[in-house]
Amino acid sequence: MRLLNILKEDNIIRVSPEDHLSHVLAKLSTSHDAAFVFDDKDKFLGVISPYYSAIKSSHPGNTKVINCITRPPKVYLNFPISKVCELFIQSKIHYLPVFSTDDRFQGIVSVRRVLSHFKNMPIFKTKLGDIARKYNRTLVTIKSDDSINDAFHLFKEKKFSKLVVVDFAGKLKGILTYYDIINFIIGPKNKKGKANKIGNKSSFYNLHVKTFARSYVITMNKDKELVDVIDVIIKKKIGSVIVIDKNRVPIDIVTSSDILRYYITKEKSGFFKQVSSKIDRLLLKKET
Repeated sequence: MRLLNILKEDNIIRVSPEDHLSHVLAKLSTSHDAAFVFDDKDKFLGVISPYYSAIKSSHPGNTKVINCITRPPKVYLNFPISKVCELFIQSKIHYLPVFSTDDRFQGIVSVRRVLSHFKNMPIFKTKLGDIARKYNRTLVTIKSDDSINDAFHLFKEKKFSKLVVVDFAGKLKGILTYYDIINFIIGPKNKKGKANKIGNKSSFYNLHVKTFARSYVITMNKDKELVDVIDVIIKKKIGSVIVIDKNRVPIDIVTSSDILRYYITKEKSGFFKQVSSKIDRLLLKKET
């Protein structure tokens, strides 16, 4: 699989270094998105990443783009897919610039485009329940009536970008993303409905999580497979799926980054070489 085959050259979110951060963030929907900054001579300068510009650095909305540019890792056309996956995970940016060997900007590659390449791979026929057991993960949740202040503490402590929201009985109510909260704080002041309810800063932190939680989430049961998650992430343009039991109690969350890590683990274990070797032996037997 060549990177050139999943390269995106058109419909890239391009912004000017003179734009304001709030204007750019309005074009993005998650903390892993990116807008690509070019000067008036079409030279690539870097990206605006909500994770770095709004969350990690907390720039105010009226900051000019030139003052909060992030220099993302460069992807080259000759990079293997596993290397690209590692750069997505390390940078926390799901859209990266791609360059030729002589450093000319060629386009971008996205996590979803890489996932589209994974769809037909047999390694992703693994059941979600098996993934949860294998990695022995404990799902971190927050109650819908907990405060935004409680959520901030969890975000900081666990270093997560999203939290699964449950009711008093532990049943799924939605999902809360760090970016939704931060984007509201620094975004344009046209959200008057919510703004009037919030009032001052201290009352904002006392608001319930359900004020900002998204109630629409994609769920699957533990008997579904990773390939099903990949399919829905691509079709719905989302970043994660929540795994629930028969009582709608969440037991795991599978993110696009988890899928990238799974692929990297399989490659490093020599899985693909083993499969290739078996295929070669089968072909050799047929020839003889």
